[in-house]
Amino acid sequence: MPRVAILASHNGSGFVALYEAMQSGKLSIEIPLVISNNSNATVLETATAYGIKNFAINTKTAPNPDAKIEELLHEYGCSYVFLSGYMKKISANITQNFKVINSHPALLPNYGGAGMYGRFVHEAVIKNSEKVSGVTIHEVNENYDDGKIILQKSLLLDEQESVDSLEIKIKEVEKIAIVEAFQAIIS
Repeated sequence: MPRVAILASHNGSGFVALYEAMQSGKLSIEIPLVISNNSNATVLETATAYGIKNFAINTKTAPNPDAKIEELLHEYGCSYVFLSGYMKKISANITQNFKVINSHPALLPNYGGAGMYGRFVHEAVIKNSEKVSGVTIHEVNENYDDGKIILQKSLLLDEQESVDSLEIKIKEVEKIAIVEAFQAIIS
């Protein structure tokens, strides 16, 4: 069964979607490991509640965080890494040795790249009066939001769409897209 490590910086809502799909039998995966660069991340508490080993790895906890993350991925037998709102660039060593998957809150290649994450994406979409937005699940390489697209799901924006309302809609679509992408990847 494929083993998926989660890297998250805050809440890890995508992690929760994968965990729930795993528990319900929609996904045949194991999630043995959660890593955050943020010692106060809620995702660490969630992982503890789920009985999953979790670690805060950053420059305060490891002299070389990337090397420590790679060590843990090997130790826990992970072949996949899912970035659930992970706010650090992934080292080339990790992207070359593991299948790293990311969820981006827009339809790439639009609204991708350095600095384009979370609310910043939704603000740009609203500012540009877009009619459609969505979610892209993609492989991660050495460039921000540049890897092979696995799956995209789009949604129409309302005339009165706000950054807040779009963010809520995107998070709902994202939960579905993440599970569908992993179903496609591991089948």
